[in-house]
Amino acid sequence: MNFTKQFICKPGSKVKLTERAAGLTPGFKDRDAAEKILARNVERLATLGYRLYAENQRSLLIVLQAMDAGGKDGTVRHVMTGLDPQSCRVTSFKAPTSEDLAHDFLWRIHQAAPRRGEVGIFNRSHYEDVLIARIHNLVPKSVWKDRYEQINQFEQLLAANGTTVLKFFLHISKDEQRERLESRLHDPEKNWKMNPADLKERERWDDYRAAYEIALSRCNTPAAPWFIIPANKKWYRNLVVSSVIVETLERMAPRYPKPPASLAKLTVR
Repeated sequence: MNFTKQFICKPGSKVKLTERAAGLTPGFKDRDAAEKILARNVERLATLGYRLYAENQRSLLIVLQAMDAGGKDGTVRHVMTGLDPQSCRVTSFKAPTSEDLAHDFLWRIHQAAPRRGEVGIFNRSHYEDVLIARIHNLVPKSVWKDRYEQINQFEQLLAANGTTVLKFFLHISKDEQRERLESRLHDPEKNWKMNPADLKERERWDDYRAAYEIALSRCNTPAAPWFIIPANKKWYRNLVVSSVIVETLERMAPRYPKPPASLAKLTVR
């Protein structure tokens, strides 16, 4: 079996995160071996990303979702490092602005979708509108209950227009989250990442888990599948995410455009 296939959610299946171990590293016990593969993946990603940029016909969208301290920033920092900045765009979605709220909930998301030739990375995404918006009653149930299908249609639209969509849920345990939040609290180099609101959100761990299970189950289509990544071990998270992205780009097989027919007649003086 292909290594990465074990992490993909089967469309139509019901996700139960309590049945998935966040701390396992199937296929790997040796961190050093995994990091060697990661280094090769990063190098390969640089090559394939550059070809996608040169081809300028299709795009790739990478969606990262996780509980607080789940590793979204770290994944961007360690996995996407080989991408050319001119062809890669990271969007971190915070609370919507008044301008955002004056439009439908997907308006700001669609504006950030990658152009042809680009790799777009969403650090949080449109899924916040069926997670935090649901848990904190930011909109009525009559509004958020329809958003699952609206998200599916939106992702299908992107796929039909040449954007390959990859969605990663970085799955950490509650104990691991506690350790990471404590590290932010006590490590001077991580203090800047500490947000007191994260501690309040942690109290609603079970609510978030249930909301994620619904989103992962209802918004998991062949056009935009979810990958659930065991993410307690950061090195393993990086290995799996990088492997999925490289395999996806290799299937896309971007190619350099053909040069003009007259190129052979040109001379550099």
